Amino acid sequence: MQRNIFIVILIFLIFFVISFLTNILGPIIPDIVKSFDLSIGLAGFLPFAFFVAYGVMSIPAGLMVEKFGEKAMLIGAFFLAFGGALLFALIPSFTIALSSLFLIGIGMAILQVVINPLLRVSGGEEKFAFYSVLAQLFFGAASFLSPLLYSYLVLNVHSRNGYSESSGFLIDILNGLVPENLKWVSLYWVFAAIALLMVVVIALVRFPKVELLEDERIDVGKSFAELAANKLVWAFFLGIFAYVGTEQGIANWISQFLQTYHEVDPATTGASVISYFWGLLTIGCFLGLILLKIFDSRKVLIFFTCGGIVSLLIALFGSKDMALIGFPMAGFFASVMYSVIFSLALNSVPKHHGTFSGILCAGIAGGAVVPLIVGGLGELVGLRFAMLFLLIPLGYILSIGLWAKPLVNNETVSSVRELFKMG
Repeated sequence: MQRNIFIVILIFLIFFVISFLTNILGPIIPDIVKSFDLSIGLAGFLPFAFFVAYGVMSIPAGLMVEKFGEKAMLIGAFFLAFGGALLFALIPSFTIALSSLFLIGIGMAILQVVINPLLRVSGGEEKFAFYSVLAQLFFGAASFLSPLLYSYLVLNVHSRNGYSESSGFLIDILNGLVPENLKWVSLYWVFAAIALLMVVVIALVRFPKVELLEDERIDVGKSFAELAANKLVWAFFLGIFAYVGTEQGIANWISQFLQTYHEVDPATTGASVISYFWGLLTIGCFLGLILLKIFDSRKVLIFFTCGGIVSLLIALFGSKDMALIGFPMAGFFASVMYSVIFSLALNSVPKHHGTFSGILCAGIAGGAVVPLIVGGLGELVGLRFAMLFLLIPLGYILSIGLWAKPLVNNETVSSVRELFKMG
């Protein structure tokens, strides 16, 4: 039991690291744009390089874990993340950034596939829902803290305080590694160190044997063919695609928008707003779980989507103070969309849930496409009007609440764990 509880804690740590590495792009995009003299359109390729890896690896990773085992896949995933982060830390350039983010994205996609069945086995089937919710707390905490770490590093590396006796061991090391005009690159030295530490820890840990349940297995044969012929499958795939695209389309451009239109410092206020965006999104997840026990999930989805649309419009066209509130509120209203869409999807397709989950999770590639489109449009019409494109995926999510099959007693046809497949 002690060994299993230790592994549960380790899995929580993995959730934390996934979020820590995944949700940092938004705060640093203004710095990357400035450092490499990029257009907004080119900057849109940064989230594209990261999230397209999810579309590439979600289904293959599900097959590979059955062949190579959880431990080997976890080590491989963190080694890829280490290699990607170290590559960018050593050779900071736009081209290397794209390759680095793709490698890190592949690693994160593999981790997402591995850790949920491992959490079920380590923590026990009867406590899986509880541990899944707790894992989301770790995931959300990292999303909240990573922009704050960025602020701390940018404000202290190569600063006057950075060379004082009280600067600290970390800052002293980074002062010697990071170019003075690229202080934000210090984040990738930290990421490389974290990923390497996780490789060492996982290599030393003995993992339990995981027998995948039927709704955790991915079959690219007959099951996939049956699902591919079902229009509902692709309708809900587009729902996940639209949600992740909206989430990342907002998060990745918040800081650049605030800097462009309100002269907000990305290293301080900009990072704080993104931190609040992820913090309120996490809080909203837990509130959403309560609301879904009381109200029809489709009505909850419609209400929260409308709230997200209003918040986004206020942020885009309101004053500076309104933008500082509107963007985090957009995160709050986005909070229930993923879990509700995922639940409605599984409720609408009666079998092959493991393969269907893999297809749905491939929809995370929306985080690659939508920010890229926003960046491209930003070149033509400016970022403010380009972000209006996000109303299209939000409108599609709104439509799901109108045509989806209602949940029976507001429960998924599988179990609560399906709500937390991908965090």
